[in-house]
Amino acid sequence: MSAIRGTLRRLLTEKSGATAGEYALIAALIAVAIVGSVALLGGGTNGMWTGISDEVGTATSQNRA
Repeated sequence: MSAIRGTLRRLLTEKSGATAGEYALIAALIAVAIVGSVALLGGGTNGMWTGISDEVGTATSQNRA
């Protein structure tokens, strides 16, 4: 029992290396950056795809006429 207690004390006081909490914080910051990028670029790409769709629709309707 004292061996387990000693191991737990050593793990709690050890300061070297990244902990799971630090990795979670980094992952959360990366996720926020991705969401922000998609939100900023989403409107521009929507307009691009709408323009392409209109051009394809115009081209196909001209070929049918």
